[in-house]
Amino acid sequence: MNGDACIRHRIEVEFDGAPFAGWQRQDGALSVQQVLEEAGEQLSGGKTHCYGAGRTDAGVHAIAMTAHIDLAKPMDSWAVMNALNALSRPHPVAVLRAEPVDDRFHARFSCVERRYLYRLIQRRAPLALDAGRLWQVSHSLDIGLMQKAADHLVGHHDFTTFRSVHCQSKSPVKSITEITVSEDGPEIIVRLRARSFLHNQVRSIVGTLERVGAGRWEPGAVKEALDAQDRSRCGPVAPAHGLYFEKAVYEPAG
Repeated sequence: MNGDACIRHRIEVEFDGAPFAGWQRQDGALSVQQVLEEAGEQLSGGKTHCYGAGRTDAGVHAIAMTAHIDLAKPMDSWAVMNALNALSRPHPVAVLRAEPVDDRFHARFSCVERRYLYRLIQRRAPLALDAGRLWQVSHSLDIGLMQKAADHLVGHHDFTTFRSVHCQSKSPVKSITEITVSEDGPEIIVRLRARSFLHNQVRSIVGTLERVGAGRWEPGAVKEALDAQDRSRCGPVAPAHGLYFEKAVYEPAG
């Protein structure tokens, strides 16, 4: 917290990742965190910190990113939500809800599960309405084969193959709870659940699954790539604009 006068609010944030260098504040590039902290400082008149459940990369979107923001003066949640939205304009960031929380709540460290979804579309015509929202492929994908390949990645594994060389995590070992591949007309949605993910892990997985769906890889080749623990064995990294932070999960309060 920022001192005894600070009030912590849990917020849920929707954003279009296209104009941002990611969630986390950084020098020389605009971030979602920076937009919310600057809005909070205008609102409360004091130094403001805002932390999110995930550190999304440049271009990645969010449907409901949980965050917390510490404000230097007390305000009711309705006013916090409306004021942050007004002060964040014209940036594509929307606070969907806000509520006061105990300062023991931390959007990142209290989170027990993170959920992402990735959107692909099988289509040759250009996207007039959804450009920058999905990964467009011009060929058909077999979601049954993609699911078989995805099943090899569920569980507790060393994900070195699916980890960016720039990843700062201390260990490549992660546990993926679930990966599902579903189809809605020409659109394919890949959903992933885990306590946490490595840098570029989701996009690396989806890019590899796309190769399976396109018939370029056999499903079993994904297990071989995983077992190799070798980044060079990974498929292409899927583009950021198809990825969405869907939800953060927390233990019930009390």
